Amino acid sequence: MNLKRFPICFLLASLLCLPSICNAAGDSTSLARRMKPQKNKAALIRENKELTYMVDSLIAEIGKYREEIRTRDSLTAEILDIYEENEDRSAAGLNPEDYTPEVTDSLLNLWYIHKKLSAEDFAIEYDMDSVKFESNVPDEVYIQRLKEMNSFIDLPYNSIVRNYIILYSEKMSTRMPEMLGLCSYYMPIFEEIFNEHDMPEELKALAIIESALNPTAVSRAGAKGMWQFMYSTAKLYGLRIDSFVDERFDPVKSAHAVAEYLKDAYAIFGDWNLAIASYNCGAGNVNKAIRRSGGKRAFWDIYPYLPRETRGYVPAFVGALYTMTYYKEHGIIPQQVALPAVTDTFKIHKMLHFKQVSDLAGVPMQTLKDLNPQYRHDIIPGNEREYILRIPFQYSNSFIDHEDSLYSYKADEFFNPVVIKKIKDGGDGERIIHRVRSGEMLGSIALKYRCSVSQIKRWNNLRSDRINIGQRLVIYRGGAAPASSSGKTASKTTASSAGKSSSKPIPAGTDYTVYVVKSGDSLYLIAKNYPGVSAQNIMDFNGISSKIKPGMKIKIPKL
Repeated sequence: MNLKRFPICFLLASLLCLPSICNAAGDSTSLARRMKPQKNKAALIRENKELTYMVDSLIAEIGKYREEIRTRDSLTAEILDIYEENEDRSAAGLNPEDYTPEVTDSLLNLWYIHKKLSAEDFAIEYDMDSVKFESNVPDEVYIQRLKEMNSFIDLPYNSIVRNYIILYSEKMSTRMPEMLGLCSYYMPIFEEIFNEHDMPEELKALAIIESALNPTAVSRAGAKGMWQFMYSTAKLYGLRIDSFVDERFDPVKSAHAVAEYLKDAYAIFGDWNLAIASYNCGAGNVNKAIRRSGGKRAFWDIYPYLPRETRGYVPAFVGALYTMTYYKEHGIIPQQVALPAVTDTFKIHKMLHFKQVSDLAGVPMQTLKDLNPQYRHDIIPGNEREYILRIPFQYSNSFIDHEDSLYSYKADEFFNPVVIKKIKDGGDGERIIHRVRSGEMLGSIALKYRCSVSQIKRWNNLRSDRINIGQRLVIYRGGAAPASSSGKTASKTTASSAGKSSSKPIPAGTDYTVYVVKSGDSLYLIAKNYPGVSAQNIMDFNGISSKIKPGMKIKIPKL
């Protein structure tokens, strides 16, 4: 109210009337009190209890939502920080500049050689930015078919999407029959997993873009498995990676991790196409594109600001999903694959070698490897924790009949202490490109990745300990690098090379500080308070995943 514009006489009149107004209000209140029946003590106590219960319930609900928000914000911060720490890498851990003709990650590599395909089947790679495919199918038909798919995820249509639809449905005649054959085995599994996580089933098509449904795919940049996870992201989402097991190669467990990742990405961006894009280029790059677009949050609005490879990722998703649905209309016949239609699973609690199962239960070795690609040396380390073995259903009775004798069969030969020690000492051999930051030295980098300074120098042809900010170093986590590896060679780690390392993880006897987790904490925020210690150091030292709870005690190594 602007008092300067009110007549002074009106203000004086209002002040003079105020006592009478108050008296009238007081009289009416007294009258109401006299007319309203008074409650007895028991009724008041009962009413008080009801109100107290309601307030307590509301407080509990508020606490629940606050905890959900805290958890989501904490995880969001940790996800974004991991990408910032890795130079805004994708879920597979790549920088935009890492996409070169020689070092292309299979996130968008539509021509990754499937293990069942020969070199002659390798398709010609197209430059999707310049090529324009022609098709006899009119735009109206494509639009109507996409509409009839009734997808929960928005499936846009334009000239770019059309190009990718034609690519998958018409230009990949030697690849799509193989992939569609594999779909008959894998897609029902992925549909069940995404349904379990209350996620759109359509996300299953990402496995085609990632790896052509190859569960043992390994990119030159070190992304592994059907869903092409890098080490840090895989660890963040609870996948186990050690000398014996790499669960990135387990299509089932890694699919659960993908569902969790995409759920978190959707919580950040509120849009499925942006969540899918972030899986390719990272949450950091999507956020940058949003800022550069002036705050717009639709994929096609930020499209010009995304890395070149990511621009084609969502159109490729639409193209793959379309072809999975309408392959018959394009005359594509799925190829029969050797994978069994029905499998059985067994819980393993002891050391078990595939050869023991093959010799006694009769399951072919290659079948065991195909169904259980996560076991790096054909050994299930069941004495450490419970693991799963998948075998074709027709061998289930034979396995049960021989289960008592399986574990002792040639155990001394398969689990020779020298062989086991050699595997354990090998580390996980993950190839990493580390970018040197301010204040870093070779010693701290070596400690972070559980290798030695001399190994880093050998891998990168360094003559001294001097390194520069921004310099890129090739690192093999755990020290298990190929014997000929250097900064100029990019060779995949093999089982044999894994046994040649002499380095070990952070010793168990390393001094440490005990930290009690507080509400709102994340491993990244905790690590920030301890110079030289990363979230990964804490996870490795404690043998835990990134999921922590208030009151939990964790050890912080003194590095």
